[in-house]
Amino acid sequence: MNSQPTQQFASDNYAGVCPEALQAMAEANDGSAPAYGEDAWTARAADAFRTLFQTGCEVFFAFNGTAANSLALAALCQSYHSVICSDSAHVETDECGAPEFFSNGSKLLVARGEGGKLTPQAIRAIATARRDIHFPKPRVVTVTQPTETGQLYSLQELRNIAATCRELGLSLHMDGSRFANACAALGCEPADMTWRAGVDVLCFGGTKNGMAVGEAILFFRREQAEDFGYRCKQAGQLASKMRYLSAPWVRMLETGAWLRNAEHANACARHLAEGSRGLPGVELMFPVQANAVFLKLPPAVAEALRARGWRFYTFIGGGARFMFAWDARLQQVNALLADLRDAALAAA
Repeated sequence: MNSQPTQQFASDNYAGVCPEALQAMAEANDGSAPAYGEDAWTARAADAFRTLFQTGCEVFFAFNGTAANSLALAALCQSYHSVICSDSAHVETDECGAPEFFSNGSKLLVARGEGGKLTPQAIRAIATARRDIHFPKPRVVTVTQPTETGQLYSLQELRNIAATCRELGLSLHMDGSRFANACAALGCEPADMTWRAGVDVLCFGGTKNGMAVGEAILFFRREQAEDFGYRCKQAGQLASKMRYLSAPWVRMLETGAWLRNAEHANACARHLAEGSRGLPGVELMFPVQANAVFLKLPPAVAEALRARGWRFYTFIGGGARFMFAWDARLQQVNALLADLRDAALAAA
């Protein structure tokens, strides 16, 4: 039996701060700077996003993903509108009604789909089901890339969804809490997965990518960002010392750490998935396409892993979810695999 784990893979939120982000915060801590985003670091971070995405987008910074998604959706909706999402979307299952709260009541309309994906057909079915004044008017579609099951929309799938949105007069929002992992997995330019594909607004996750805190909200149609700064202020998301949110982005983007971190996390997920193949009673629940691995485990195996100190969530489909971050150590992934192998063989 291995000793107690020294690193857990229950969530990529468990990870510490990567060196590039930590260095940037230390640099930003040298002396004073104007408050509320009027500092040089925030301007530099916004420009770094415009360079990365090759377009003149509007850029805002929020503390966390719940606020980023909720405020972005609220900017695209009136209270009598609705948002079409997957039934497993984070905005539906894990944000405590925040999208409805910040939009003053815009309703989420959920569609069932494989692997948490929306399809043009599902979007069309919901958007055209009712057009009378008694039903909340569809206004926005939100997709998660990667999805909550760790699967990816291909660029063509995103283009098809965007085309359907344009036809139906809907805006397209992307929840990109793990956007970097999707870019790494698809090997594409960020622009190709967003505005070139028809995405209007992206919430780019920094917390799960190696930062201490912070998400970026990018409006590719700049007119949709009107008064968004006021929304951030009203929601308590306007940081007085904004440079500590924005400076890490400068180093993450300018050094390429955002992509390297994601590539490493994805590789660790593939390593676990490949190592678990063929173990008795252990099955991959979903294709491993980013940094998530979902394993269907016999109850005795799950219990044995927990007894050995491993933590994991079972909130999607009942399987064990393992998430990998920038700091995942291959030695600890192998320790997990060894315990998994021992438990599976013992239960067989």
